[in-house]
Amino acid sequence: MAQKKPIDLYFWPTPNGHKIRIMLEECGLPYRIKPVDINKGDQFKPRFLKISPNNRMPAIVDPDGPGGEPISIFESGAILQYLGRKTGKFYPKSERARVAVEEWLFWQVGGLGPMAGQAHHFRLFAPEKVPYGIERYTKETTRLYGVLDKRLKGRSFIADDYSIADMAAYPWVLSWERQGQVLDDSPRIKAWLKRISEREPVQRGMSKVLK
Repeated sequence: MAQKKPIDLYFWPTPNGHKIRIMLEECGLPYRIKPVDINKGDQFKPRFLKISPNNRMPAIVDPDGPGGEPISIFESGAILQYLGRKTGKFYPKSERARVAVEEWLFWQVGGLGPMAGQAHHFRLFAPEKVPYGIERYTKETTRLYGVLDKRLKGRSFIADDYSIADMAAYPWVLSWERQGQVLDDSPRIKAWLKRISEREPVQRGMSKVLK
């Protein structure tokens, strides 16, 4: 069944924002961007907090939700799962394959994203240099990159077939240099990044144009 009305995507061009836009593009779902300028504090406005009570973007409002009624969803992992169930794409139905996707989706939202984000912050944006914070989060991000590299041995994608697990991790790994990482000894991650970056929906989803 075709989507009747566009999905509202509350978005700012960050890794978490891009992962949802990539999924919408991959699924061919119509959507319109509702900018949430996190530099101006838009995420704290009461109207947005009704949709995302944790004052974080991205969030979506699907006017064509379950039973034909609107539904709002916050947290990027939950949004990816919802869109996967809605469309039947990039989120397998068989239990064994779905568990594999969920393991690596949660690995990203609970590990890679937070640790890489902290490494990025302490290395580039902290008001003062905190050597302990830089070392702690850079090393943990390095460990997580090692986990990803091992996982990709003999695989084209994280959970065998291209899935929401790849869409979740890709925008974060793209910023590897800012996280203090080196990919010279990680040809599998390099090949994975290239493989995904060549997909046209991904290119559209990574665009910073707020349309």
